[in-house]
Amino acid sequence: MADKPLRIAVVLSGCGVYDGAEIHEAVCTLLAISRAGAEAVCFAPDVPQAHVVNHLTGEEAAETRNVLAESARIARGKVADLATFDAAAVDALIFPGGFGAAKNLCDFAFKGADCTVNPDVEAAVRAMRDAGKPIGALCIAPAILATLFGAEGIELTIGSDAGTAAVLESLGAKHSVTGHGEIVTDRRLKVVTSPCYMLDASLAQIAEGAENTVRALIGLAR
Repeated sequence: MADKPLRIAVVLSGCGVYDGAEIHEAVCTLLAISRAGAEAVCFAPDVPQAHVVNHLTGEEAAETRNVLAESARIARGKVADLATFDAAAVDALIFPGGFGAAKNLCDFAFKGADCTVNPDVEAAVRAMRDAGKPIGALCIAPAILATLFGAEGIELTIGSDAGTAAVLESLGAKHSVTGHGEIVTDRRLKVVTSPCYMLDASLAQIAEGAENTVRALIGLAR
C-alpha cells in the first residue's frame, strides 16, 4: 500500500496583495504542494478584513469584506474556518504573504513591534509547535512567527529590508539577509521562511521561493 500523501495546511488572509493574501504567492504555494505529491488544505480566519483596498487605484474602499469569504476565491471554495484547525490532521503549515498576513492575521502592518496575532492564527501555530510539526512563512508572514517565537530566538528572513528586519530583531528574532528563492531554515523550531515579494521579484522567482519552502517543510515533516 502506498503511503498517504502529506497534508499541508495553507493559511490564507483574503484575496489580493494590498488587503489580503498575495495571489501569486498563494497559488505558487498550492502548485508547489501539488507538484511535491502532497495535499493542500486551505484555512482562513472568519473575521472582517482590516480594510478593503481598490487594487487598481491603491485607494481604500468604503466597504467591508470577510477574510474567509475572500480566501475562498483563491481556494476555489475549498477553505475551512481556521477556528476548526486540528494540528493532528496535517503534517505542516504554511503562510503565504501579502499585506493580509500583516493586517488580517496579525496587526504588524499597523503596530510593528507592538503587534498582536489573531487568536485562531496563534492557536494553530502553537498547536503545530507543540506537535513538533514544521511551519513555513513567505514574504511578510514571518512577522507572525517573530511575534510568537521571538523570545525563543527564532531564525528567519524577510529578505533585505533593513527597517522591517530591525523590527523583527527587536522582538528577539535572528534575521538573515536573503535573495530570490533563498530560504532560511530554523531546524530547532522547524520553521522555514523565504522573502518572495519582500524583494522586487518576478513570478518565476516567487515560484522558486515557494517551491523551496515547501520542499524544506516536507523534508522536516518526514
